[in-house]
Amino acid sequence: MKVTGYHTTQVSVPLSQPLITAIHRTDAVGCVLLSIETDAGLCGEGYVFALNQQRLPAFTAMIDSLMPLIVGQNPLYIEKHWQAMWRDVNPAGLKGVTVSAMSAIDTALWDIVGKRAGLPLYQLFGACRDEVKTYASSGLWLSQSIDELIAEAQGFVDQGFRAVKLRLGKEDIREDVARVKALRESLGDSTEILTDANQSLTPRKAISLARQIADYDITWLEEPVAANDFAGHRRVLEAIDIPLASGETEYTSFGMKDMLEQRTVDVLMPDLQRIGGLSEMRKSAAIAASYHTPISTHIFTEQSLSIAGSAANCISVEHVDWFAPLFKEKMTVAEGCIAMPQTPGLGFSFDWDTVAQLQLTP
Repeated sequence: MKVTGYHTTQVSVPLSQPLITAIHRTDAVGCVLLSIETDAGLCGEGYVFALNQQRLPAFTAMIDSLMPLIVGQNPLYIEKHWQAMWRDVNPAGLKGVTVSAMSAIDTALWDIVGKRAGLPLYQLFGACRDEVKTYASSGLWLSQSIDELIAEAQGFVDQGFRAVKLRLGKEDIREDVARVKALRESLGDSTEILTDANQSLTPRKAISLARQIADYDITWLEEPVAANDFAGHRRVLEAIDIPLASGETEYTSFGMKDMLEQRTVDVLMPDLQRIGGLSEMRKSAAIAASYHTPISTHIFTEQSLSIAGSAANCISVEHVDWFAPLFKEKMTVAEGCIAMPQTPGLGFSFDWDTVAQLQLTP
């Protein structure tokens, strides 16, 4: 079997409500969809995204620059292809757009492998479960009022979620505490509350906030300080009783290993786009397991299920609905869990009719 060609498509996917955190604001997410074709009639799919869709041409150009390494080759030799791309991007940098492009290609190749084997990838990787815990992360933004937070959180519970993520990072720490308190009082003890400060705090402020919300049974505090401030992460982790989660902004298994070696996290959060695809996500999960550290995958919910179903130390996946319109298949949440897809490969395929409506003009 050989790769015979590929094509990319740029789309803009509108969000149901504006995404507003301490460091982000957008009404839509831009994506570059990648389809890799083979002479066996199998097609593998992957994608990358950007909150600023003006950056999509850069992702497309990087994919175009790497695909000559893949076209004409056997798609089953994934590690060979990953290493070839890694060597090729070295002069351009081993983080950022280069790794994101590699991620889309690597994930699409794995989709082909699963389809060739006739197995969902989580089973091909060695299944450990058929469903995984998830949490609602498509709302509870920093801009919402307490009444809006309560109403939306209850809506998530009605949809089958048993855990929700609340964004923090108000200028006045008392506002964050009040938001946590109100949400806990509204939800009761049966729903988990996860918090995410989106890198907006100093270590001192993060410690103060964590100590004030600790009594509200918080599952974790995510990215309290700048992602590259490992000393700050460690200072916060050692001073608070709430587990500290981070890792979505680091690149490849080398970045994950750095975070683990420097004792920056209680829960590691690899992101499929930044990690370098499913190949590196699997390696990262294994490295984390060797440090007795759980992982929870960051966004890319559909594609990350293959890791969640095969990595025993994966405790949850982040559920976002941003990319759902792109796929024919839909995820369902029941009693706080998502079932693994049972069709071969990733289990999710692009809905080209919808894609055509969202496609950006080159």
